[in-house]
Amino acid sequence: MRPNILHIFVDQQRFDTIGALGNPIIKTPHLDRLARQGVAFTSAYTACPVCIAARCSMIYGQYPLHTGCYENAPMPEDGRPSFMDALVRAGYSAHGIGKCHFHPDPHALRGFLSREEQEEVAGEGAADSPYYQMLRKEGYDYVLEPNGSRSEMYYIPQISQLPERLHPSAWIADRAIAHLRAQKESGRPWYLFASFIHPHPPFSPPNPWHKLYRAAQMPLPLLPPEGDALLTFVNRIQNRYKYRDGGLDFHLLRTMKAYYYACISFVDCQVGRILDALEQTGQAENTLVLFTADHGEHLGDYGCFGKRTFHDTAARVPLLAWQKGRFEGGRVCDTPVSLVDLAPTILAAAGVQARDMALDGEDLAAILSGQSPRRMVFGQHSYAQGNPLQDPRQRPPRTPEEAALLRASLSSYMAVSPEWKYFYSAPDGQEYLFDRKADPRETRNRAGAPFCQAALTEMRAALIAHLRAGGETAGLDGEHFRAFPPFALPRNPDAGLLVQDGYVPWARRADDLKAYRD
Repeated sequence: MRPNILHIFVDQQRFDTIGALGNPIIKTPHLDRLARQGVAFTSAYTACPVCIAARCSMIYGQYPLHTGCYENAPMPEDGRPSFMDALVRAGYSAHGIGKCHFHPDPHALRGFLSREEQEEVAGEGAADSPYYQMLRKEGYDYVLEPNGSRSEMYYIPQISQLPERLHPSAWIADRAIAHLRAQKESGRPWYLFASFIHPHPPFSPPNPWHKLYRAAQMPLPLLPPEGDALLTFVNRIQNRYKYRDGGLDFHLLRTMKAYYYACISFVDCQVGRILDALEQTGQAENTLVLFTADHGEHLGDYGCFGKRTFHDTAARVPLLAWQKGRFEGGRVCDTPVSLVDLAPTILAAAGVQARDMALDGEDLAAILSGQSPRRMVFGQHSYAQGNPLQDPRQRPPRTPEEAALLRASLSSYMAVSPEWKYFYSAPDGQEYLFDRKADPRETRNRAGAPFCQAALTEMRAALIAHLRAGGETAGLDGEHFRAFPPFALPRNPDAGLLVQDGYVPWARRADDLKAYRD
Protein backbone atom coordinates (compact mmCIF):
# COMPACT_ATOMS: atom_id res chain seq x y z
CA MET A 1 0.00 0.00 0.00
CA ARG A 2 1.54 3.27 -1.11
CA PRO A 3 1.92 5.84 1.67
CA ASN A 4 0.22 9.20 1.74
CA ILE A 5 2.50 12.24 1.98
CA LEU A 6 1.73 15.24 4.18
CA HIS A 7 4.17 18.04 3.42
CA ILE A 8 3.92 20.97 5.85
CA PHE A 9 5.85 24.02 4.75
CA VAL A 10 6.50 27.36 6.43
CA ASP A 11 8.07 30.57 5.22
CA GLN A 12 11.17 32.12 6.73
CA GLN A 13 11.38 29.98 9.89
CA ARG A 14 14.89 29.67 11.32
CA PHE A 15 16.49 26.38 12.22
CA ASP A 16 16.75 27.31 15.91
CA THR A 17 13.04 27.79 16.64
CA ILE A 18 11.90 24.37 17.86
CA GLY A 19 11.73 23.75 21.58
CA ALA A 20 12.65 20.06 21.54
CA LEU A 21 15.78 20.84 19.50
CA GLY A 22 17.31 23.22 22.00
CA ASN A 23 15.37 26.49 22.12
CA PRO A 24 14.42 26.95 25.81
CA ILE A 25 12.03 29.86 25.22
CA ILE A 26 9.85 29.07 22.21
CA LYS A 27 6.67 27.00 22.69
CA THR A 28 6.27 24.44 19.89
CA PRO A 29 4.64 21.39 21.52
CA HIS A 30 3.38 19.86 18.27
CA LEU A 31 6.65 20.24 16.36
CA ASP A 32 8.31 18.86 19.51
CA ARG A 33 6.01 15.82 19.24
CA LEU A 34 6.94 15.36 15.59
CA ALA A 35 10.65 15.60 16.44
CA ARG A 36 10.32 13.04 19.26
CA GLN A 37 8.40 10.58 17.09
CA GLY A 38 10.36 11.01 13.89
CA VAL A 39 13.78 12.24 12.76
CA ALA A 40 15.18 15.76 13.07
CA PHE A 41 17.69 16.73 10.39
CA THR A 42 19.56 19.44 12.24
CA SER A 43 21.92 20.49 9.43
CA ALA A 44 19.32 21.17 6.74
CA TYR A 45 20.03 24.00 4.29
CA THR A 46 18.14 25.88 1.66
CA ALA A 47 19.47 25.79 -1.89
CA CYS A 48 18.87 29.54 -2.15
CA PRO A 49 18.00 31.86 0.77
CA VAL A 50 14.98 33.54 -0.82
CA CYS A 51 11.38 32.38 -1.27
CA ILE A 52 10.81 31.64 -4.97
CA ALA A 53 14.22 30.16 -5.76
CA ALA A 54 14.13 27.91 -2.68
CA ARG A 55 10.70 26.54 -3.61
CA CYS A 56 11.82 26.08 -7.21
CA SER A 57 14.81 23.99 -6.11
CA MET A 58 12.58 21.96 -3.81
CA ILE A 59 9.87 20.96 -6.31
CA TYR A 60 12.36 20.13 -9.07
CA GLY A 61 15.00 18.60 -6.80
CA GLN A 62 17.69 20.74 -8.42
CA TYR A 63 20.18 23.37 -7.33
CA PRO A 64 19.77 26.91 -8.75
CA LEU A 65 22.50 26.35 -11.36
CA HIS A 66 20.18 23.76 -12.93
CA THR A 67 16.82 25.50 -12.37
CA GLY A 68 18.14 28.89 -13.49
CA CYS A 69 16.25 30.54 -10.61
CA TYR A 70 18.55 32.41 -8.20
CA GLU A 71 16.27 35.05 -6.66
CA ASN A 72 12.60 36.04 -6.40
CA ALA A 73 12.47 35.75 -10.16
CA PRO A 74 10.60 33.61 -12.71
CA MET A 75 10.78 29.85 -12.32
CA PRO A 76 11.64 27.81 -15.43
CA GLU A 77 8.79 27.56 -17.92
CA ASP A 78 10.30 24.83 -20.08
CA GLY A 79 7.84 22.15 -19.03
CA ARG A 80 10.30 20.19 -16.88
CA PRO A 81 8.52 17.80 -14.49
CA SER A 82 8.20 18.46 -10.77
CA PHE A 83 8.00 15.66 -8.25
CA MET A 84 4.23 16.32 -8.13
CA ASP A 85 4.05 15.44 -11.83
CA ALA A 86 5.79 12.15 -11.10
CA LEU A 87 3.43 11.36 -8.23
CA VAL A 88 0.35 12.08 -10.33
CA ARG A 89 1.62 9.84 -13.14
CA ALA A 90 1.94 7.10 -10.54
CA GLY A 91 -1.69 7.45 -9.44
CA TYR A 92 -1.44 9.95 -6.60
CA SER A 93 -3.67 12.94 -6.08
CA ALA A 94 -1.64 16.11 -5.50
CA HIS A 95 -3.20 19.14 -3.84
CA GLY A 96 -1.60 22.40 -2.75
CA ILE A 97 -2.94 24.73 -0.06
CA GLY A 98 -1.48 28.15 0.70
CA LYS A 99 1.57 29.96 -0.56
CA CYS A 100 3.31 28.37 -3.54
CA HIS A 101 4.95 31.49 -5.01
CA PHE A 102 4.86 30.07 -8.53
CA HIS A 103 6.20 33.15 -10.27
CA PRO A 104 5.47 34.46 -12.90
CA ASP A 105 2.04 32.77 -12.96
CA PRO A 106 0.67 32.66 -9.41
CA HIS A 107 -2.16 30.36 -10.55
CA ALA A 108 0.12 27.76 -12.13
CA LEU A 109 -0.22 24.15 -11.04
CA ARG A 110 3.34 22.90 -11.79
CA GLY A 111 2.28 19.31 -11.20
CA PHE A 112 -0.54 19.79 -8.70
CA LEU A 113 -3.93 18.51 -9.77
CA SER A 114 -5.58 21.27 -7.75
CA ARG A 115 -4.69 24.23 -5.53
CA GLU A 116 -6.35 26.44 -2.93
CA GLU A 117 -4.35 29.64 -3.18
CA GLN A 118 -3.31 31.99 -0.42
CA GLU A 119 -0.47 34.04 -1.79
CA GLU A 120 1.49 36.75 -0.03
CA VAL A 121 0.07 39.94 -1.51
CA ALA A 122 -3.03 40.82 -3.50
CA GLY A 123 -0.94 41.86 -6.50
CA GLU A 124 0.05 38.23 -7.05
CA GLY A 125 -3.51 37.31 -7.93
CA ALA A 126 -4.44 36.65 -4.34
CA ALA A 127 -7.52 38.89 -4.44
CA ASP A 128 -9.50 36.19 -6.27
CA SER A 129 -8.17 33.29 -4.22
CA PRO A 130 -10.39 31.09 -2.03
CA TYR A 131 -8.94 32.72 1.07
CA TYR A 132 -9.85 36.25 0.00
CA GLN A 133 -13.27 35.05 -1.07
CA MET A 134 -13.76 33.63 2.42
CA LEU A 135 -12.75 36.96 3.99
CA ARG A 136 -15.28 38.82 1.83
CA LYS A 137 -17.99 36.33 2.82
CA GLU A 138 -17.13 36.85 6.50
CA GLY A 139 -17.33 40.64 6.15
CA TYR A 140 -13.59 41.30 6.29
CA ASP A 141 -13.14 42.50 2.72
CA TYR A 142 -11.74 45.77 4.08
CA VAL A 143 -8.63 43.90 5.26
CA LEU A 144 -6.45 44.32 2.21
CA GLU A 145 -3.29 42.91 3.83
CA PRO A 146 -4.40 39.89 5.89
CA ASN A 147 -0.80 38.72 6.23
CA GLY A 148 0.23 42.03 7.82
CA SER A 149 0.91 45.57 6.60
CA ARG A 150 4.04 45.78 4.47
CA SER A 151 6.16 48.67 3.07
CA GLU A 152 7.47 50.79 5.95
CA MET A 153 5.74 48.41 8.40
CA TYR A 154 7.46 45.33 7.02
CA TYR A 155 9.62 44.68 10.08
CA ILE A 156 7.39 46.40 12.64
CA PRO A 157 5.66 43.88 14.95
CA GLN A 158 1.88 44.18 14.58
CA ILE A 159 -1.29 42.43 15.73
CA SER A 160 -3.30 40.78 12.97
CA GLN A 161 -6.34 42.69 11.72
CA LEU A 162 -8.22 39.39 11.69
CA PRO A 163 -9.66 37.24 14.49
CA GLU A 164 -7.85 34.02 15.28
CA ARG A 165 -10.38 31.84 13.39
CA LEU A 166 -9.82 33.80 10.14
CA HIS A 167 -6.06 34.26 10.43
CA PRO A 168 -4.15 33.01 7.36
CA SER A 169 -2.48 30.26 9.39
CA ALA A 170 -5.82 29.00 10.74
CA TRP A 171 -7.29 28.91 7.22
CA ILE A 172 -4.42 26.74 5.95
CA ALA A 173 -5.09 24.24 8.73
CA ASP A 174 -8.87 24.32 8.14
CA ARG A 175 -8.47 23.55 4.46
CA ALA A 176 -5.79 20.90 5.05
CA ILE A 177 -8.02 19.09 7.56
CA ALA A 178 -10.98 19.20 5.19
CA HIS A 179 -8.86 17.82 2.37
CA LEU A 180 -7.31 14.91 4.23
CA ARG A 181 -10.74 13.91 5.57
CA ALA A 182 -12.12 13.92 2.03
CA GLN A 183 -9.14 11.93 0.74
CA LYS A 184 -9.71 9.17 3.29
CA GLU A 185 -12.83 8.18 1.36
CA SER A 186 -11.18 8.27 -2.07
CA GLY A 187 -9.06 5.15 -1.67
CA ARG A 188 -6.30 6.88 -3.62
CA PRO A 189 -2.85 7.72 -2.23
CA TRP A 190 -2.46 11.44 -1.78
CA TYR A 191 0.14 14.19 -1.56
CA LEU A 192 -0.91 17.29 0.36
CA PHE A 193 1.20 20.46 0.46
CA ALA A 194 0.08 22.69 3.35
CA SER A 195 2.12 25.87 3.01
CA PHE A 196 1.95 28.61 5.65
CA ILE A 197 2.95 32.20 4.83
CA HIS A 198 4.05 32.85 8.40
CA PRO A 199 6.37 33.45 10.16
CA HIS A 200 7.45 35.50 7.12
CA PRO A 201 7.26 39.21 7.96
CA PRO A 202 5.26 41.24 8.72
CA PHE A 203 5.12 39.48 12.09
CA SER A 204 1.37 39.61 12.75
CA PRO A 205 0.03 36.98 15.17
CA PRO A 206 -3.66 37.17 16.09
CA ASN A 207 -4.98 38.35 19.42
CA PRO A 208 -4.25 37.02 22.09
CA TRP A 209 -1.25 35.16 20.67
CA HIS A 210 0.74 38.38 20.48
CA LYS A 211 0.88 38.29 24.29
CA LEU A 212 2.47 34.83 24.42
CA TYR A 213 6.01 36.19 24.77
CA ARG A 214 7.21 39.24 26.65
CA ALA A 215 9.68 41.38 24.77
CA ALA A 216 11.77 41.96 27.89
CA GLN A 217 12.34 38.20 28.18
CA MET A 218 13.57 37.75 24.61
CA PRO A 219 17.29 37.18 24.07
CA LEU A 220 19.17 39.74 22.06
CA PRO A 221 20.40 38.73 18.60
CA LEU A 222 23.85 37.34 17.95
CA LEU A 223 26.29 40.28 17.86
CA PRO A 224 29.82 38.83 17.62
CA PRO A 225 32.89 41.07 18.03
CA GLU A 226 33.74 40.60 14.34
CA GLY A 227 30.17 41.55 13.45
CA ASP A 228 30.74 44.11 10.69
CA ALA A 229 33.49 42.04 9.08
CA LEU A 230 31.06 39.12 8.75
CA LEU A 231 28.59 41.07 6.63
CA THR A 232 28.38 40.68 2.88
CA PHE A 233 27.38 43.26 0.30
CA VAL A 234 23.84 41.87 0.30
CA ASN A 235 23.64 42.19 4.10
CA ARG A 236 24.61 45.85 3.83
CA ILE A 237 22.12 46.51 1.04
CA GLN A 238 19.28 44.96 3.05
CA ASN A 239 20.26 46.77 6.22
CA ARG A 240 20.32 50.08 4.44
CA TYR A 241 16.84 49.82 3.07
CA LYS A 242 15.15 48.04 5.93
CA TYR A 243 16.54 50.28 8.69
CA ARG A 244 18.45 52.98 6.78
CA ASP A 245 21.68 52.52 8.71
CA GLY A 246 19.87 53.73 11.79
CA GLY A 247 21.57 51.45 14.27
CA LEU A 248 19.99 48.81 16.47
CA ASP A 249 17.01 49.47 18.72
CA PHE A 250 17.23 46.67 21.28
CA HIS A 251 13.65 47.06 22.47
CA LEU A 252 12.43 46.82 18.87
CA LEU A 253 14.63 43.76 18.31
CA ARG A 254 13.21 42.03 21.38
CA THR A 255 9.63 42.90 20.41
CA MET A 256 10.30 41.71 16.86
CA LYS A 257 11.51 38.35 18.14
CA ALA A 258 8.53 38.04 20.53
CA TYR A 259 6.08 38.51 17.65
CA TYR A 260 8.12 36.25 15.36
CA TYR A 261 8.02 33.53 18.02
CA ALA A 262 4.28 34.12 18.48
CA CYS A 263 3.71 33.56 14.75
CA ILE A 264 5.67 30.30 14.96
CA SER A 265 3.72 29.13 18.01
CA PHE A 266 0.43 29.90 16.29
CA VAL A 267 1.54 27.94 13.21
CA ASP A 268 2.62 25.13 15.57
CA CYS A 269 -0.93 25.08 16.98
CA GLN A 270 -2.29 24.67 13.45
CA VAL A 271 0.23 21.92 12.71
CA GLY A 272 -1.07 20.14 15.80
CA ARG A 273 -4.64 20.38 14.49
CA ILE A 274 -3.56 18.83 11.16
CA LEU A 275 -1.62 16.01 12.85
CA ASP A 276 -4.57 15.30 15.15
CA ALA A 277 -6.92 15.06 12.16
CA LEU A 278 -4.48 12.72 10.44
CA GLU A 279 -4.63 10.41 13.46
CA GLN A 280 -8.39 10.74 13.94
CA THR A 281 -9.02 9.69 10.34
CA GLY A 282 -6.83 6.61 10.79
CA GLN A 283 -4.31 7.68 8.14
CA ALA A 284 -1.26 8.45 10.29
CA GLU A 285 0.12 4.91 10.16
CA ASN A 286 0.41 5.11 6.37
CA THR A 287 1.59 8.68 5.91
CA LEU A 288 5.00 10.28 5.50
CA VAL A 289 4.97 13.62 7.33
CA LEU A 290 7.52 16.28 6.40
CA PHE A 291 7.98 19.69 7.99
CA THR A 292 10.43 22.29 6.75
CA ALA A 293 10.91 25.91 5.63
CA ASP A 294 12.17 27.70 2.53
CA HIS A 295 14.90 29.66 4.39
CA GLY A 296 15.60 31.43 7.65
CA GLU A 297 15.60 35.02 8.83
CA HIS A 298 18.14 37.45 10.27
CA LEU A 299 16.56 39.13 13.29
CA GLY A 300 19.32 41.60 14.03
CA ASP A 301 21.95 38.85 14.09
CA TYR A 302 25.32 40.24 13.02
CA GLY A 303 23.49 43.58 13.06
CA CYS A 304 21.54 42.69 9.93
CA PHE A 305 18.02 41.85 8.77
CA GLY A 306 16.26 39.85 6.09
CA LYS A 307 17.59 36.79 4.26
CA ARG A 308 19.64 36.36 1.04
CA THR A 309 22.92 35.39 2.72
CA PHE A 310 24.47 32.09 3.72
CA HIS A 311 24.87 32.66 7.43
CA ASP A 312 23.05 29.89 9.27
CA THR A 313 20.44 32.34 10.53
CA ALA A 314 19.25 32.83 6.93
CA ALA A 315 20.28 29.62 5.14
CA ARG A 316 19.68 26.83 7.68
CA VAL A 317 16.16 25.50 8.11
CA PRO A 318 14.25 23.09 10.37
CA LEU A 319 13.54 19.71 8.79
CA LEU A 320 11.49 17.02 10.50
CA ALA A 321 10.38 13.71 8.99
CA TRP A 322 8.13 11.02 10.41
CA GLN A 323 7.02 7.76 8.83
CA LYS A 324 6.47 4.41 10.48
CA GLY A 325 9.33 2.08 9.68
CA ARG A 326 11.32 4.73 7.83
CA PHE A 327 11.68 7.90 9.89
CA GLU A 328 10.95 7.23 13.53
CA GLY A 329 12.44 6.88 16.99
CA GLY A 330 13.21 10.48 17.86
CA ARG A 331 16.56 10.30 16.10
CA VAL A 332 18.73 13.31 15.31
CA CYS A 333 20.79 13.42 12.11
CA ASP A 334 23.40 16.19 11.83
CA THR A 335 24.62 15.21 8.35
CA PRO A 336 24.23 18.17 5.97
CA VAL A 337 21.08 17.86 3.85
CA SER A 338 19.28 20.22 1.49
CA LEU A 339 15.83 21.16 0.24
CA VAL A 340 16.83 19.48 -3.04
CA ASP A 341 16.68 16.18 -1.10
CA LEU A 342 12.92 16.42 -0.54
CA ALA A 343 11.94 15.44 -4.10
CA PRO A 344 13.93 12.17 -4.14
CA THR A 345 12.80 11.43 -0.57
CA ILE A 346 9.12 11.80 -1.48
CA LEU A 347 9.49 9.79 -4.67
CA ALA A 348 11.38 7.01 -2.88
CA ALA A 349 8.71 6.81 -0.18
CA ALA A 350 6.03 6.52 -2.88
CA GLY A 351 8.03 3.91 -4.80
CA VAL A 352 8.05 6.15 -7.87
CA GLN A 353 10.80 6.15 -10.48
CA ALA A 354 11.21 9.54 -12.13
CA ARG A 355 13.74 8.91 -14.88
CA ASP A 356 12.79 12.15 -16.64
CA MET A 357 13.88 14.23 -13.62
CA ALA A 358 17.54 15.20 -13.32
CA LEU A 359 17.63 15.18 -9.53
CA ASP A 360 20.52 16.74 -7.61
CA GLY A 361 19.27 15.52 -4.25
CA GLU A 362 19.27 12.19 -2.44
CA ASP A 363 16.76 10.21 -0.41
CA LEU A 364 16.92 11.36 3.22
CA ALA A 365 16.36 7.77 4.33
CA ALA A 366 19.57 6.72 2.55
CA ILE A 367 21.45 9.61 4.15
CA LEU A 368 20.05 8.69 7.56
CA SER A 369 21.16 5.07 7.21
CA GLY A 370 24.66 6.05 6.13
CA GLN A 371 24.23 4.68 2.59
CA SER A 372 25.04 7.99 0.90
CA PRO A 373 28.69 8.89 0.20
CA ARG A 374 27.81 12.58 -0.23
CA ARG A 375 29.74 14.91 2.08
CA MET A 376 28.56 18.38 1.07
CA VAL A 377 25.51 20.36 0.10
CA PHE A 378 25.56 23.61 -1.86
CA GLY A 379 23.72 26.88 -2.28
CA GLN A 380 23.69 29.86 -4.62
CA HIS A 381 22.03 33.27 -4.82
CA SER A 382 22.28 36.20 -7.22
CA TYR A 383 20.96 39.71 -6.76
CA ALA A 384 21.05 40.17 -10.54
CA GLN A 385 17.68 38.43 -10.88
CA GLY A 386 14.38 39.91 -9.86
CA ASN A 387 15.66 43.27 -8.70
CA PRO A 388 12.66 45.57 -8.91
CA LEU A 389 14.50 48.90 -9.05
CA GLN A 390 16.91 49.14 -11.94
CA ASP A 391 18.59 52.39 -12.87
CA PRO A 392 16.96 53.55 -16.13
CA ARG A 393 20.40 54.59 -17.39
CA GLN A 394 21.51 50.99 -17.33
CA ARG A 395 21.34 49.18 -20.62
CA PRO A 396 20.30 45.56 -20.29
CA PRO A 397 22.82 42.84 -21.13
CA ARG A 398 22.95 42.35 -24.90
CA THR A 399 24.00 38.70 -24.92
CA PRO A 400 23.62 35.59 -22.76
CA GLU A 401 27.31 35.92 -21.92
CA GLU A 402 26.80 39.45 -20.60
CA ALA A 403 23.80 38.28 -18.56
CA ALA A 404 25.86 35.45 -17.07
CA LEU A 405 28.65 37.85 -16.12
CA LEU A 406 26.22 40.26 -14.49
CA ARG A 407 24.64 37.42 -12.54
CA ALA A 408 28.04 36.11 -11.45
CA SER A 409 29.20 39.55 -10.31
CA LEU A 410 26.25 39.69 -7.90
CA SER A 411 26.31 36.07 -6.77
CA SER A 412 27.11 34.35 -3.52
CA TYR A 413 27.86 30.65 -3.19
CA MET A 414 27.88 28.15 -0.31
CA ALA A 415 29.29 24.71 0.49
CA VAL A 416 28.61 22.86 3.77
CA SER A 417 30.33 19.75 5.08
CA PRO A 418 29.92 18.12 8.51
CA GLU A 419 32.95 20.07 9.73
CA TRP A 420 32.99 23.33 7.76
CA LYS A 421 30.82 25.98 6.18
CA TYR A 422 32.30 28.00 3.31
CA PHE A 423 30.71 30.77 1.32
CA TYR A 424 31.96 33.31 -1.16
CA SER A 425 30.48 36.74 -1.91
CA ALA A 426 31.41 37.89 -5.42
CA PRO A 427 30.36 41.57 -4.96
CA ASP A 428 32.83 41.76 -2.05
CA GLY A 429 35.46 39.39 -3.41
CA GLN A 430 35.37 37.89 0.07
CA GLU A 431 35.66 34.33 1.38
CA TYR A 432 34.08 33.13 4.63
CA LEU A 433 34.98 29.92 6.44
CA PHE A 434 33.39 28.72 9.69
CA ASP A 435 34.34 25.78 11.90
CA ARG A 436 30.95 24.15 12.49
CA LYS A 437 32.13 22.14 15.48
CA ALA A 438 34.20 24.73 17.36
CA ASP A 439 32.17 27.78 16.30
CA PRO A 440 28.57 26.65 15.65
CA ARG A 441 27.22 30.22 15.90
CA GLU A 442 29.56 31.43 13.12
CA THR A 443 31.24 34.22 15.02
CA ARG A 444 34.80 33.96 13.60
CA ASN A 445 35.74 33.92 9.94
CA ARG A 446 38.61 31.45 9.60
CA ALA A 447 39.31 32.06 5.91
CA GLY A 448 42.53 33.90 6.78
CA ALA A 449 43.71 31.60 9.57
CA PRO A 450 46.95 29.74 8.63
CA PHE A 451 45.87 26.49 10.29
CA CYS A 452 42.59 26.45 8.32
CA GLN A 453 44.06 26.76 4.83
CA ALA A 454 43.73 23.07 4.02
CA ALA A 455 40.03 23.18 4.87
CA LEU A 456 39.62 26.43 2.92
CA THR A 457 41.25 24.93 -0.15
CA GLU A 458 39.14 21.76 0.08
CA MET A 459 35.84 23.61 0.46
CA ARG A 460 36.60 26.14 -2.26
CA ALA A 461 37.68 23.39 -4.67
CA ALA A 462 34.52 21.36 -3.99
CA LEU A 463 32.29 24.37 -4.55
CA ILE A 464 34.05 25.37 -7.77
CA ALA A 465 33.85 21.77 -9.03
CA HIS A 466 30.11 21.79 -8.29
CA LEU A 467 29.64 25.03 -10.25
CA ARG A 468 31.80 23.90 -13.15
CA ALA A 469 29.95 20.58 -13.42
CA GLY A 470 26.70 22.53 -13.69
CA GLY A 471 28.03 24.86 -16.37
CA GLU A 472 28.12 27.86 -14.02
CA THR A 473 31.51 29.17 -15.10
CA ALA A 474 31.08 32.93 -15.66
CA GLY A 475 32.19 33.64 -12.10
CA LEU A 476 35.24 31.36 -12.22
CA ASP A 477 38.85 32.03 -13.11
CA GLY A 478 40.66 28.70 -13.25
CA GLU A 479 40.52 27.14 -9.80
CA HIS A 480 39.49 30.41 -8.16
CA PHE A 481 36.58 32.81 -8.24
CA ARG A 482 36.81 35.67 -10.71
CA ALA A 483 37.58 39.12 -9.29
CA PHE A 484 34.90 41.58 -10.34
CA PRO A 485 34.86 45.36 -9.93
CA PRO A 486 33.60 46.14 -6.41
CA PHE A 487 30.15 47.53 -5.75
CA ALA A 488 29.59 50.62 -3.65
CA LEU A 489 26.47 51.57 -1.71
CA PRO A 490 24.62 54.55 -3.17
CA ARG A 491 25.28 57.81 -1.40
CA ASN A 492 21.61 58.50 -0.80
CA PRO A 493 20.38 56.04 1.85
CA ASP A 494 16.78 56.78 0.90
CA ALA A 495 17.27 55.86 -2.76
CA GLY A 496 15.72 52.45 -2.42
CA LEU A 497 12.97 53.04 0.11
CA LEU A 498 10.32 52.38 -2.50
CA VAL A 499 11.64 48.85 -2.76
CA GLN A 500 11.13 46.52 0.14
CA ASP A 501 13.80 43.97 -0.49
CA GLY A 502 16.75 46.05 -1.53
CA TYR A 503 18.46 47.97 -4.26
CA VAL A 504 21.47 47.38 -6.44
CA PRO A 505 23.30 50.26 -8.14
CA TRP A 506 23.04 48.98 -11.69
CA ALA A 507 24.15 51.95 -13.77
CA ARG A 508 26.85 51.14 -16.32
CA ARG A 509 27.38 47.69 -14.79
CA ALA A 510 27.30 45.86 -18.13
CA ASP A 511 29.98 48.19 -19.47
CA ASP A 512 32.07 47.76 -16.30
CA LEU A 513 32.30 44.04 -17.06
CA LYS A 514 33.77 44.41 -20.56
CA ALA A 515 37.23 43.39 -19.43
CA TYR A 516 35.91 40.19 -17.90
CA ARG A 517 34.25 38.74 -20.97
CA ASP A 518 35.68 35.59 -22.39
